[in-house]
Amino acid sequence: MAYSDLIRERFRRPRFRGELPAPDAVAEDVNPLCGDRIRIECRIADGALADARHRGDSCAICAAAADVLLEMAIGQPLDFAARTRTEDLVARLGAEIRPTRLKCVTLPLDVLRTATGARRAA
Repeated sequence: MAYSDLIRERFRRPRFRGELPAPDAVAEDVNPLCGDRIRIECRIADGALADARHRGDSCAICAAAADVLLEMAIGQPLDFAARTRTEDLVARLGAEIRPTRLKCVTLPLDVLRTATGARRAA
């Protein structure tokens, strides 16, 4: 599998990795199959995601997915994570993700849903 330029770039130089001082919401999860771990810290204001950061130990796909997801979500209403589909995030990553690696993409989305109290879209 060849990583897209975006995945390589966001893994090497993430825009939203780090700690968020005094977060309003925090969630963390791990994929027990591969060991990817993502933590997302959020600041919430006026029913929207005002700011967020991610950190953890994960593969390039998972780290890039977390970074791109936060870029998409900041400034959006809290139900953004519930409305976001895996396919939306895969499309933003610009890569063909094998079914066996989709959990690398969905882990950050699941963590953001937990942090914001969003329910998964049907």
